[in-house]
Amino acid sequence: MLLEVCVDDPLGLAEAIAGGADRIELCAALGIGGLTPSAGLMELAAATALPCYPMIRPRTGDFVFSSAEVTVMRADIRTARALGLTGVVLGASLQDGSLDTETLSTLIAEARGLDLTLHRAIDLAPDIDMAVEQAVKLGFRRILTSGGAIRAVLGMARLQRMIGAAAGRLSIMPGSGISAETWPDLAHLRVTELHASCAEPVATSGALLQFGFATGTEKRTARAKVAALKALLT
Repeated sequence: MLLEVCVDDPLGLAEAIAGGADRIELCAALGIGGLTPSAGLMELAAATALPCYPMIRPRTGDFVFSSAEVTVMRADIRTARALGLTGVVLGASLQDGSLDTETLSTLIAEARGLDLTLHRAIDLAPDIDMAVEQAVKLGFRRILTSGGAIRAVLGMARLQRMIGAAAGRLSIMPGSGISAETWPDLAHLRVTELHASCAEPVATSGALLQFGFATGTEKRTARAKVAALKALLT
């Protein structure tokens, strides 16, 4: 079982590697679902031995992107390629939550030659069978999903449905709230990849909170949590 760990800073990247992660999803601002990481963090990740996939998401909020935002996303994809990263993590929606195949096709064309993960924008899709079929036709290698629930352990029925709809044509990769403690509840799923943050809370001083430099909910990947989950997967 391959373990992908999402990180959003240099220390988290080092902890994930030390804990035994097999692949890295590289982000900024994981507390809000992840945004595109800086070029500097991408460069640092590219120097590691692990495959690293940056999230391509230019802002918080929904996944309905303007033409200007798509232009930014295309530039970020070019940066990822130029720095030698292995793949990218993409997603785009229409107003009703269904996949925006036109925007995704544009982004995928920009990402030619890179491995492709469809992110949790798919968890908003009203017709999951159609969304999985669209992902297959677009050429995604895997779908990161919580099964349409806040946590993967609550979305097992939809995860099972997605696995059936995929029929081995792409990988369904469960993510959200997965840890050494929760994985046993999901272990019966027929999957080959797993996504987790393996994070623990970071202590924040009162001054940082008062000035608005921190939220008090910050977390960071911990090697012990990565190692504990990885041990269950081998």
